[in-house]
Parts: sequence; C-alpha cells; structure tokens
Amino acid sequence: MTSQRPALFLDRDGVINVDKGYVSRVADFEWIEGAAETIAAFKARGWFVFVVTNQSGIARDYYSEHDMHTLHDWMTSELAARNAIIDRIYYCPYHEAGENPRYRRDSFDRKPKPGMLLKAMADFPVKRESSFLIGDKQADIDAARAAGVAGFLFTGGNLAHFAEWTLASFEEGNRG
Repeated sequence: MTSQRPALFLDRDGVINVDKGYVSRVADFEWIEGAAETIAAFKARGWFVFVVTNQSGIARDYYSEHDMHTLHDWMTSELAARNAIIDRIYYCPYHEAGENPRYRRDSFDRKPKPGMLLKAMADFPVKRESSFLIGDKQADIDAARAAGVAGFLFTGGNLAHFAEWTLASFEEGNRG
C-alpha cells in the first residue's frame, strides 16, 4: 500500500490564472503571480497537487471539451517546464442551465458539491486531514468543507505568498 500524502487542491480560474470569464484559449490565459512557484513548492514537499475546476463554459457552448483539454495540455506543459507538476486535473463540464443538452444537468462534481475532491481522494492515497484547497469563490470553500478538507479563500495577489502563509497557519492550527 502506498503511504498517504497531503494534497493541495487548487481552483483554476482566479487561482492559477486570471479569471477573465470562460478562459478557453492560450491567447486568453494569464498566469496568477506565484502560481507555478506554489505548485513546484508543494510538489517539492512531496504533496499531491490537483486542480478542481468547474467548466460550465462547455455546457453553455462557449467552448468544447477539446478546447479545454488543449488549454490544460498547454498549461501543464508550461508548468512542468518549471518543475510544477499537477498530478491530475478534475473538471466539471455540467451545468443545469447549459445550452448544450449533452451537458445540461446537475452534477455531484460541480462545486460547491464535493465530487471532484472526493474523486481525487479515491484515485490517490490522500491524507485528508493534512490537505487543503485554495479557491477564489465561496463555492470552492463549500466544496472543500463538504469533502472534509480545509478551504482557504484567495482574493488576489501573489499565490505563492498566500499559499505559504496558508500552510503555516494550517499547520499551526493542526498542532493546536
């Protein structure tokens, strides 16, 4: 049995990249300052790093799953070149009000529901009590809480500074 390790769960839009609304093309992608450094630092500590992202733009017919995968392939390649390895990207293309009937439905994976986080914890030996999520919306925090993981709200700035402060606070809280 593989030993359990903590995981850092990251939302995508607003945490890894600037949220410009339905980002689906490399040309529209802008890194959040400190995003690659955050991922690299947590990987260097031996943590899992997962991205958990609602992608309702697919259900809304703004872009396709193929477009999203193309962007994610580029994103992970750019990160890997900086020793920032993402273990897996979990995404939810569904939305109840979607234009595309193939994706128009409620989903347990759509945050604030915990499905994506629970899938990651089923797929990998995650040490839940030592793991946390960084998101930029209350739905992210609610999904973390529902999955039994701490959640921290990122409101902008340098993600690496925020993540290091969060880790120190989280570890202090777990010791107390």
